[in-house]
Amino acid sequence: MKNKVVIVGCGNVGMSYAYALLNQRSMVHELVLIDSNIKKAEGEAMDLNHTLPFAPSKVNIHQGSYQDCNDAKIVVIAAGASQEPGETRMDLIYKNSAIFKSIVEQVMQSGFNGIFLIATNPVDVMTYCTWKYSNLPTNQVLGTGTILDTARLRYLIGDKLKLNPKSIHAYVMGEHGDSEFIPWSIALVGLENINKYLTVEEQEQLHCKVRDAAYEIIEKKGNTSYGIGMSLVEITNAILGDENTILAVSSYDEANKCFVGGPTIINQQGVKKRIFINLTSEEENKLQHSIDIIKEAIEKIDV
Repeated sequence: MKNKVVIVGCGNVGMSYAYALLNQRSMVHELVLIDSNIKKAEGEAMDLNHTLPFAPSKVNIHQGSYQDCNDAKIVVIAAGASQEPGETRMDLIYKNSAIFKSIVEQVMQSGFNGIFLIATNPVDVMTYCTWKYSNLPTNQVLGTGTILDTARLRYLIGDKLKLNPKSIHAYVMGEHGDSEFIPWSIALVGLENINKYLTVEEQEQLHCKVRDAAYEIIEKKGNTSYGIGMSLVEITNAILGDENTILAVSSYDEANKCFVGGPTIINQQGVKKRIFINLTSEEENKLQHSIDIIKEAIEKIDV
């Protein structure tokens, strides 16, 4: 059976994802673009098709409609209002919850029974909304969560220590937003604890850089797109390749009844298992604080 992926939202994030996907040898056979601006979706499909002579894999790319979601393996939602300079991700709640209700209802009307992958902010809240609007099992709904924050963290640590970021084993957890935190107690450089390499002060400086990275990028160029695009490809490959890869995505926390970023095993089922790790009491408090912020945000909207 062919692997079809549908992208809803042909803005900076959706198209950075599509372009990143085409530059890798992936298991995607068909890529469908949906946007309220049909002409834009058509133009993006044309432009992407012109990369295929140089792409590592053959992909059928075209503009489509919600009916195309019927047999899709993954529907990626990157539509919604963009975060403006000075806005927090949580400021987007009211705008994007209304947009999502319409999108998810139309996707489900097609008979879709695949996996929803959410990139729109505030991503933890939008992932929860998608789950509620779709009535799908929790394993079939996930958000990008703190995967990009985790990538930023590993890059910054690697850059500071002059090491390959792939040798840094550390995560950002909690809300993809201002309350996110880094559990330094489990952070490793190779097989050694991070405390051997970074002081507490240096760790706090890195935390601030990671937390505020999006604000700085948005102020300088207006949006963030490449990092989240590559993050979406990583999740897509983990799903279609049935990889059982551990990624810091926004998955359902049964105890707290919400979606929140943390290490999660991803395979063809979507979410196989959310990993609960031993945190210090201080880290547990930070995680709970972050969860409380997400839950308070959910209570503000009609889901």
